[in-house]
Amino acid sequence: MKFKNLNLLFALFFVVATQLQAQPWNADLGNGKYKNPILFADYSDPDVCRVGDDYYMTASSFNCVPGLPVLHSKDMVNWELIGYALEQLPPVDHFNTPQHGNGVWAPSIRYHEGELYIYWGDPDFGIYMVKAKDPAGPWSEPVLVKEGKGLIDSCPIWTEDGKAYLSYAFAGSRAGVKTVILMTEMTPDGTKAIGNSVLIFDGHDGHTTCEGTKLYQHGDYYYIMFPAGGVKPGWQIATRSKNIWGPYEMKVVLHQGDTDVNGPHQGALVVQENGDSWFYHFQDRWAYGRVVHLQPVTWVDGWPIPGVDTNKDGIGEPVTEWTKPDVGKTYPATPLVTTDEFNGHEWGLQWQWHANPTVYFGYMSANLGYLRLNCIAQPEDYKSLWQLPNLFLQKFPAPDFTATTKLTFNNHEEDDRTGLLVMGEDYAYIGLHQVAGKLKLVQRSCKDARTGGLEKQHASIDAEHNEIYLRVTVKHVPNSPEHDATAQFSYSYDGKKFKDFGDEFKPRAGRWIGAKIGLFATSTSVTNDAGYADIDWFRVE
Repeated sequence: MKFKNLNLLFALFFVVATQLQAQPWNADLGNGKYKNPILFADYSDPDVCRVGDDYYMTASSFNCVPGLPVLHSKDMVNWELIGYALEQLPPVDHFNTPQHGNGVWAPSIRYHEGELYIYWGDPDFGIYMVKAKDPAGPWSEPVLVKEGKGLIDSCPIWTEDGKAYLSYAFAGSRAGVKTVILMTEMTPDGTKAIGNSVLIFDGHDGHTTCEGTKLYQHGDYYYIMFPAGGVKPGWQIATRSKNIWGPYEMKVVLHQGDTDVNGPHQGALVVQENGDSWFYHFQDRWAYGRVVHLQPVTWVDGWPIPGVDTNKDGIGEPVTEWTKPDVGKTYPATPLVTTDEFNGHEWGLQWQWHANPTVYFGYMSANLGYLRLNCIAQPEDYKSLWQLPNLFLQKFPAPDFTATTKLTFNNHEEDDRTGLLVMGEDYAYIGLHQVAGKLKLVQRSCKDARTGGLEKQHASIDAEHNEIYLRVTVKHVPNSPEHDATAQFSYSYDGKKFKDFGDEFKPRAGRWIGAKIGLFATSTSVTNDAGYADIDWFRVE
């Protein structure tokens, strides 16, 4: 938000307060209960650990940068994004270009001897680890704990005798094998796998695609919890043994059952100081991504049963609402931040790029009150925005929301363009484009971008001037089995009267990530002084 005069400083407080109230999803019902999902955002493969009376979450980030989000909560329901554990994805040169669906898979977060550790598998390079004393950072440089193609979904445990172990699974697309869980010993500092890996669980007899391992010690048992059956239709398994190496007995502990929550699995078992237990997991909602649910856990004959066994089959089913965890205090609702006024020297933590960024992608203007995105030249083999690293995006935040931005476009070259984008394997945008010496307002889409699809133009008119308000309104389709949504673009020159523009669009997920909203600026021209878009603000409600 550009400060034209000091009077706007007073208006800012009203704007901020209004935007906090207008956040589109709040799981805290304000009556001592919560509703699921607790995070209606694509925090895939969530893992959570407790440190005293604080709770920390991380999740898969794949090719998005910064990676490995770190969230904090005091009551297990209201979460705040406090930082990222990866400023760049390793190897840096490899991830300087978009590697859709690769990168950070199914991390685990654990607390050991005063430090938080995060382990994750990169399906092309192996299992990495970072650690930090302060969860907000800085985090250490990544250490390659176990090199190998196809090693994913790892989790550490430190036992009372001072030893360290690591469970993991295989990505069949790289390793050529899958549906098994393995374990290896590590050096006590958790930096290197040692010895032979051994088979802990074989899921070929009815539990295919077992992955997402999480290791725990509870009472007399070691537990390894993991999902099976695939992302959208799968279920959650618990195994247990009194010996870290097994043998492990197995039980299915959570499934969809008679609910509408498909594939409830891949998450975190958390035990409070008071002994109450809870289970976090995701649900894949297609374009909306993998949203996070919280289930109460009941221990039955030494087995953790998440949710409620409503049909009495011995397996838990997800709950829609439940009483909030008893943490001894009441904390205010903290919906995830989505709006950004672009004041100050840092943009909001909700934003990510599609690859390792460079400083010239864009930068804040500090106290001038705007974000500048430069029209970065496209690659020579350009087909679509799918190839660009400099997409400035955030997650879908709710079933229904409106995202509006105000920008000023200073185009310098023919074919400079900028816009408001809904990104996925299919994408669409509304924006400004310099064409044949004229500035055009355009609305375009691309189908099957991952496999080489090309853009199609749906509307184009002469732009009245280079300062414009752009908007997209996303609505879920009621009773849709695949949680379909619609997106309608519109524009305004005064910020008051908006006019629909172009065709309605059906958002689609990206590669292992949900659809995203955000901004871009690009060009076909290679120049020594690129055009740019100054983004005054980006508001979601």
